Amino acid sequence: MSCKASWMVFALVAVLAACSSVPYAQRVAQRQAAYAAAAGAPVRSFHFFNLYSWEPLGDSQVAIYTQINRAWLLDVSPCQNLGFTNAIGLTSFAGEVSVNFDKVLVGRGYPPCFISKIRPIDVAKLKLEQQAQREINAEPRQPAAAG
Repeated sequence: MSCKASWMVFALVAVLAACSSVPYAQRVAQRQAAYAAAAGAPVRSFHFFNLYSWEPLGDSQVAIYTQINRAWLLDVSPCQNLGFTNAIGLTSFAGEVSVNFDKVLVGRGYPPCFISKIRPIDVAKLKLEQQAQREINAEPRQPAAAG
């Protein structure tokens, strides 16, 4: 690889790294706070027939959507690869996912993650919380003094 090509790759990497104005850890903390604010009281189990969507929230929490407007916040044992896997699975018995019995599966070669707490998420409240985080308080600039 020529010196010029090396510098071009380095410049591209630097530009891409600078694109995010909010550090990753801060974004994860904001998402965790939004989900925690929208989560209800812990429950023992929930009906599970279909995994609509999911979102990792660090290595010890995951949000599971069973429908577009029905979600659950799962606290799990520290889970390797949770934030990086492309797919997850949930164990269940007779269509029911239960605390201290069922697990989140993150891929071959990684141990299963035991579910220690399940909380229902008020999806409408979560969307309002996330929308509030995206609001920007913009003020017009003052004209520069001539001088």
